[in-house]
Amino acid sequence: MIVCWYGQFVTGWKTENKELAEEGQKLLTRGEYLHSGHFIQATFENWESEFLQMMLYVLLTVFLRQKGSSESKPIEGKEDVDREPQVHPRAPWPVKRGGVWLSLYKHSLSIAFGLLFLVSFIFHFYGSFVEYRTEQIAKKLPFESAQQYIVDSRFWFESFQNWQSEFLAVASIVILSIWLREKGSPESKPVDMPYDEH
Repeated sequence: MIVCWYGQFVTGWKTENKELAEEGQKLLTRGEYLHSGHFIQATFENWESEFLQMMLYVLLTVFLRQKGSSESKPIEGKEDVDREPQVHPRAPWPVKRGGVWLSLYKHSLSIAFGLLFLVSFIFHFYGSFVEYRTEQIAKKLPFESAQQYIVDSRFWFESFQNWQSEFLAVASIVILSIWLREKGSPESKPVDMPYDEH
């Protein structure tokens, strides 16, 4: 992840400076690029979609089933993850504490992904708005307020193009794992398992 993020940073910096040079604008140093709208928008636009994907994946797999998919709980019956938590010496502290702490802890994974999605969404919006405003100023054109930009098609295009790819990836693993196998992978069923079993 760090190697790819660094690659994104370097190639994004070069791409942005190429565009700035073509427009006769001042080029950005690496430090300036690090807090530019271009870099912030690109980074958090991707993180936003990843956290949305994980949050919905965690939540939807509680309720939805896909017969034969290695990514789904069995159609009938309960699994160990469905049982009520028991207090024992090695249990996490919210289980021992009980009450509201236990209630929150029961859903802490989806809450964490939800908060990470929200933070990423906010930073994506901020970066996208700064980049848009910078472009409009360079072109000597008027620009929208943040309140207007939040409903602008450009911002939502950036979000939807990533969201749809994340949902495609999840649907692909859920559906393809019914029929296809990868020996040794926990994401796959055993090679000799029938299609309709988990």
